[in-house]
Amino acid sequence: MDAKTVTLGGGCPMGHGEPRSLLGRTNKDWWPEMLATEILNPNGASNPLGADFDYAAAFKALDYPALKADLQALMTDSQPWWPADYGHYGPFFIRMAWHAAGTYRTADGRGGANSGQQRFAPLDSWPDNGNLDKARRLLWPIKQKYGQNISWADLFILAGNVAIESMGGPIFGFGGGRADVFEPERDIFWGAEDKWVNQGVQTRISPEHGMHEIEGPLAAIQMGLIYVNPEGPGGNPHDDAGMARDMKETFKRMAMDDEETVALTAGGHTFGKCHGNGDASTLGKAPSGGDFAAQGFGWVSTEEHGGIGEHTVTSGIEGSWTNMPDKWTENYFRLLLDYEYELTKSPAGAHQWTPINPKEEDMAPAAWDSSKKVPTIMTTADMQLKRDPAYRKISEKFRNDHAAFKDAFARAWFKLTHRDMGPKVRYLGPEVPQEDLIWQDPIPAGTQPSDSDVTALRKKIADSGLTVSQLVKTAWASASTYRKSDFRGGANGARLALAPQKDWAVNEPAMLAKVIDVLNGLRGSMSLADAIVLGGVVGLEKAIKDAGASCDVPFIGGRGDATQDQTDVESFAVMEPEADAFRNYVGDKRLAVKVEEMMIDKASLLGLSVPEMTVLIGGLRVLGANHGERGHGHLTKRSGQLTNDFFVHLLGMTTVWNAVDGSDDQEYVAFDRKAGHETWRATRADLVFGSNAELRAVCEVYAQTGGDAKFIKDFVAAWTKVMNADRFDLTYAKYQ
Repeated sequence: MDAKTVTLGGGCPMGHGEPRSLLGRTNKDWWPEMLATEILNPNGASNPLGADFDYAAAFKALDYPALKADLQALMTDSQPWWPADYGHYGPFFIRMAWHAAGTYRTADGRGGANSGQQRFAPLDSWPDNGNLDKARRLLWPIKQKYGQNISWADLFILAGNVAIESMGGPIFGFGGGRADVFEPERDIFWGAEDKWVNQGVQTRISPEHGMHEIEGPLAAIQMGLIYVNPEGPGGNPHDDAGMARDMKETFKRMAMDDEETVALTAGGHTFGKCHGNGDASTLGKAPSGGDFAAQGFGWVSTEEHGGIGEHTVTSGIEGSWTNMPDKWTENYFRLLLDYEYELTKSPAGAHQWTPINPKEEDMAPAAWDSSKKVPTIMTTADMQLKRDPAYRKISEKFRNDHAAFKDAFARAWFKLTHRDMGPKVRYLGPEVPQEDLIWQDPIPAGTQPSDSDVTALRKKIADSGLTVSQLVKTAWASASTYRKSDFRGGANGARLALAPQKDWAVNEPAMLAKVIDVLNGLRGSMSLADAIVLGGVVGLEKAIKDAGASCDVPFIGGRGDATQDQTDVESFAVMEPEADAFRNYVGDKRLAVKVEEMMIDKASLLGLSVPEMTVLIGGLRVLGANHGERGHGHLTKRSGQLTNDFFVHLLGMTTVWNAVDGSDDQEYVAFDRKAGHETWRATRADLVFGSNAELRAVCEVYAQTGGDAKFIKDFVAAWTKVMNADRFDLTYAKYQ
């Protein structure tokens, strides 16, 4: 790839100005008095269960029917310290489960319910998660009873499922397997804003720039929201076009199409009510800023009545969407479409819509006195299901075909609450649906090749004429799509040979097609996925031998090959790298984050440590794994051999580096200090390993005398880790 100028942007919510930081606001920014437990992180991740704890095994021993029965009983066991609306907690737990899962975003796979992050800052204190601390506390006696056999993460979603079932709603299934973490996940960028929603902050888009300008992987429209502001863009209830635009794009960024969006909104709002019957200014701080006496509770009211029950203030909107808010009915679409609505305000001052002249039978019971009738409400977001033409068409369809609505809601809810769990083989429990769904990235079961087949294919690949560079780049391109956030990607399935991955610029389509064609011609009965990984092994072993060293590169076969019909092209398209420091690649799109920070982010998604990332970069450079023929960072005269030359020459004191004029500090050239001639070229993704003290300290280990042997050993270990990162078929099969 030719050197180019890369314009960086993204400091403001619209994506302009100085480059943003990788992580944005931290918990300490929001709550500076929080106890700094993270200083213990160097001693190991917080996990009282220990690194060897097997949650899948613990879940398998769970008395699942008894747990569901206890959850069912909880739904109507109203507690005086936080009484249930209409005597039923079901809507409360639906909201808790929805908000646990609804933070998922497709761009980086982060967020979602997979690790129970709603228990920790910042999510436990987001304005949109107001009072969900009480829902989690209501679940504590059940969590305490079943202990480590059920994680909080699984319990959140299962409680939502049982809530729907308890009110007569449809459920598609449930898969367990979400293991808890015990501290905030600090590698998630939640936004750069310094104000929460409803504090005068603008939305993350503007009409002149559009939704594509939301920075990085973000999906929610404002800081502290799960999706959109229900009162309207920036709180404006009159911006119908903006409201529909916000809904469509945010739900799309969270893996939902228009029909799923309508089904989820209508199905979720069939149940329960909003809370705004009071003065929001009397509420105390969120949980992460609360005092010791509150014991983790937030938003504590200073009112004499305690701000509970009929006096609860959460969103500030007040009222139920339907006239039977504790039951699954067909009434949501009927009420929305049959009535005209007028703009009103709740007692808390929030914008909401009320039906004009509602019939008595279409009014709702008061949550705390069923003998009284009160008007139902709609939010500005709800009104778009009626006003936006595309949404209206879907709403009319569901209104006229309730069976289709039930099926669409059940499937969309299942997708919402399971989208971040990865391949179906990771799902545990008796309620896992048999049907394979396209968004689960299905892969046919592979066959373990015999030792003789592996040996024979090794020789064929070695004699094929494919170079070390071609074999290594192809294997890396396949396996490095994996991301630990939502367990998607990886070498299993060989989707590298399918659209859209085969056409990604970073994968050099012409070169890739040649390699895939050769491997397909050689592999016989072995899967293409295995052949791609084995090709990388053959290339590495040759590179190690040519360097005068010896080290076996492990290979574990048994991968399957996905088909194009089993591949959701649109959902994989968002995974295309804008830049990839491992291959020294930068695409044509303006980057909102510095290349070296994107490198850290990519390494994090791959589950790599600092030494693993460092050794992989150094090895891939000398193996010729750069995109195209780009020689930047190659730093060796022994191309294609696995040597520690990258580290030796980067840290050598015989050269001096200067930025190339006009490259905007993206390209650098090294000159010999004595002779003055050019020796090497590099990018920011290369020089950061010499400029950053922590990275340089790791590089020194590999550059020093005797470091070459350790380098090869560590490179092979890190390489093998990436190649096998997605092999859930090896670890979960015994639990199915």
